[in-house]
Amino acid sequence: MLITHDTRCALDAVVDLVNTAPEDDETPDGLPDVATLEDFVRKHEISDVGVLSEFDLSAVRKVRGRFAAIFAAPDARSAASLINELVAAAGTTPRLTDHDGYDWHVHYFAPGASVADHLAADCGMALAFFVVAGEEERLRRCEAPDCRHAFVDLSRNRSRRYCDSRTCGNRLHVAAYRARRKEAAG
Repeated sequence: MLITHDTRCALDAVVDLVNTAPEDDETPDGLPDVATLEDFVRKHEISDVGVLSEFDLSAVRKVRGRFAAIFAAPDARSAASLINELVAAAGTTPRLTDHDGYDWHVHYFAPGASVADHLAADCGMALAFFVVAGEEERLRRCEAPDCRHAFVDLSRNRSRRYCDSRTCGNRLHVAAYRARRKEAAG
C-alpha cells in the first residue's frame, strides 16, 4: 500500500489526536487547553489554521471521539460509515496544493475550514484509504493490558501488536521472561 507524505502526516496526526483522549476518569485529558491545541497544530504542521479558541478546542475533542470510534469499529462497513459521516460533516473540498516546499498533494478541507474540519477531512480521508485498500485491520489499539493507545500498523506482515515496542512491547516481554525464569527456578 503506497502511503504518500501527506497521508502519513495525517495518520500521525490522527493517532496522536486519538491518544490525547483520557483512557479513564482518572487520566487527564491530553488536550486540556487552547495552548496545548496550538502546540498540537504546530507539531503536526497543520496548515491554514487561524487563531484558535475554546470553540476550536471543543470541536477538536468531538472529532477526536469520532476518530476513536473508527479505531474501535468492528468491521470495514462500520468504519466506512463512520468515516463517511465524519468527512461529509467537514464539508470536504478536495484541491491540489504544493505549499511550504512539499510536492503536489491533495488537501481535502475547504479553504478557511476550522481546525476540527481540517482534521476531520484530511485525517478522515487518510483512514478511508485503508478501508478502500481492505487494510482497516491496520487501525489498531495497543494490546498491552495497561495501554489502549491507537496506532496504525504499517509493518509489512501486519504483525505489530503494541503502540511502541520499546515501551509496551518490551515491558511485556520482560515480564514474560521473568515469569518463565521464576517458574523454572521453582
